[in-house]
Amino acid sequence: MKITNAEFLISAVSSAQYPKTGYPEIALAGRSNVGKSSFINRLIGRKNLVRTSSKPGKTRTLNYYTINDAFYFVDVPGYGYAKVSKVEREKWGKMMEEYFQQRELLEAVVLVVDGRHKPTADDVQMVEFIRHLDIPLIVVCTKMDKLTPNKQAKAFKELKKVLPEGDYPVIPFSAITGLNKDKVWDTLRPYLP
Repeated sequence: MKITNAEFLISAVSSAQYPKTGYPEIALAGRSNVGKSSFINRLIGRKNLVRTSSKPGKTRTLNYYTINDAFYFVDVPGYGYAKVSKVEREKWGKMMEEYFQQRELLEAVVLVVDGRHKPTADDVQMVEFIRHLDIPLIVVCTKMDKLTPNKQAKAFKELKKVLPEGDYPVIPFSAITGLNKDKVWDTLRPYLP
């Protein structure tokens, strides 16, 4: 996929603020601190379009990025971050539920997980939630460059064992080396204009 244009459009917290262009949307979800921002930046070939942070829980809104003036990447708040108040977490949960359940332009969800660690109960719950809503799902395992090839294979096998069974792709990825960047784009292609 050749990216000719990528820019931040808007931060939304409710359906009233969603863009009205009719472009298809790909949501990017995942636990806080799994490398979601780095994943997006590597995928579109930009260093700092999506700001990365050493502090988890930075994304608190649905952040829309226009890609090639044809579709959106929607970066949703990371889940499972403990240092956020219960009230704030509930607010995020309602915002994300509204988006996932009601947004007709949502074509697929990319769930980003840290390939070095076993999926959490939150990751498993997210897979089940997306599949329950019958939204196409792609799981991307980031940070694979931090593991030796033997450990990569072992971690990947463990990950597939823990995640709910189903007909969805699970792709190892590295934002540093670009491992499987083309494979991710090939997997997304059916959902893009």
